[in-house]
Amino acid sequence: MTKQVTERRVGGFTATLWNWIKLISRDPAGLVGLVIVAAFIIWSIIQGTLEILAIYLKNPRLGWILLPYDPFAQNLVDAFQPPSWTHLMGTNYMGQDILSRILYSIPYSAAYPAFIVVLSAIFIGAFLGISAGYLGGWWDEILMRITDAFLSVPAIILAIVVSVLLKASFIGMIYSFIIVWWPIYARLFRAETLRVKAMDYIAAAQLYGVSPIKLFFKYLFINTIDPIIAYAMLDFGNVILAASILNFIGVGLQPGLPILGQMASDGIQWGFPKYWWWAIFPSVTILIIALGFVLLGDRIQDIIGGRAAY
Repeated sequence: MTKQVTERRVGGFTATLWNWIKLISRDPAGLVGLVIVAAFIIWSIIQGTLEILAIYLKNPRLGWILLPYDPFAQNLVDAFQPPSWTHLMGTNYMGQDILSRILYSIPYSAAYPAFIVVLSAIFIGAFLGISAGYLGGWWDEILMRITDAFLSVPAIILAIVVSVLLKASFIGMIYSFIIVWWPIYARLFRAETLRVKAMDYIAAAQLYGVSPIKLFFKYLFINTIDPIIAYAMLDFGNVILAASILNFIGVGLQPGLPILGQMASDGIQWGFPKYWWWAIFPSVTILIIALGFVLLGDRIQDIIGGRAAY
């Protein structure tokens, strides 16, 4: 009995990594999501580090040392090669290996936008949402009206507008996503804060004169973060899809670098349907990464919400 109760008591900051993995792995879809996300994160760290070192050490070869081919090398003789053992995902119009370009682009094409945007939105949303829910009054009213204004416009449309205003650069795209992504987290943190601040331990902490900073982090943030973790996991996939959409239409590109959304766009514009692999493989890569976060996030939601099978 004690063992069962102990195993059931899982939460964002109380469960060990191993317990999380065991709970997630008991659902086949959750396990698939875990494998996809783990592979995505590990590859992004390794490849991203190599790309940074290549720039810092001025040795371009380091950036593609783990890839089948140099993703920038042009060989017109091999242009438009279909998938084969030589080029598993074929080549584009310049004879560049599509698999190598996809693997090279994953860190800054998907990982950087997703983690920077979601973590920044959580940080901003936590500060504004918790303070609004706890303090209430005019601060709560003003903040909620601002969030309502942001949420009344589709995020992707607002992101495109802001990106264009910021000169449609990669950094501009990141800023635009942060600007339009924090309101939903502010709403979530506010809702959880309204629930938590009615608990007896909050009144006890106030009675004992706990400092505002300690009250914010130890009593409010820690006890409101669990459902936000589950939502954020789903949101990583949303950011990756949104970034790919903007890249697809030519917003947020990095000149000279392969981008998943741009590769899909070029393949559809110049090679589809005859050279289908040029557009299909980058698109499928985006879909698989986003699906992995959705499956994992859905499983985490079930665990935190007590709906998972133990």
